[in-house]
Amino acid sequence: MADPPDRTSSDPDEEIMRATYRALRDHGYADLTIKRIAEEYGKSTAAVHYHYDTKDDLLVAFLDYVLDQFGETIHEVQTTAPEQRLELLLDKLLVAPEDHHDLLIAMLEMRSQAPYKEAFADRFQQNDEYVRYLLRTVIDHGISEDTFTDVDSEHVARALMTIVDGGRTRAVVLDETETLATARRTADEYVNAVLRADTGGSGDT
Repeated sequence: MADPPDRTSSDPDEEIMRATYRALRDHGYADLTIKRIAEEYGKSTAAVHYHYDTKDDLLVAFLDYVLDQFGETIHEVQTTAPEQRLELLLDKLLVAPEDHHDLLIAMLEMRSQAPYKEAFADRFQQNDEYVRYLLRTVIDHGISEDTFTDVDSEHVARALMTIVDGGRTRAVVLDETETLATARRTADEYVNAVLRADTGGSGDT
């Protein structure tokens, strides 16, 4: 099994990360300032600047923080059964964001800056590689146990990420309340058609 892709990590102040989350949720990326983060932090802007020189430095650390939180959530799962683990991954990618719609908007705004901010682009690239690694690993596990059809797991992981990215983008840009649920159902249909093709696409999803 291949090792997970390297991820740039930092040691952020937990309270600053939580303050950044609240500021992003309330103000969005465009109106986010160190002053507003400091207000959420309950300290002065100088206290924030003690840890991070610029807003972009802080947001890079925040992207690391969000990625680490996602990874910890996945690794806390007890089941190793491939079908159930794939279900959980897809739920985390397409169901859980419904409870964090404002953050989803802010993250999309930050993603739109990636072509102009190399550090942002690096983090989003790392995030994509890491999630695809998780998907590919569970698919390969299912193939090895004859739970899933023998397929190109990298291609399937990329296809699932296309469904995820499309669903998240439409949910934000078009403000379609059912988009994430539709994307989640589409992911199930794709899994049934491709990973369970040898059994006629049947499954427990």
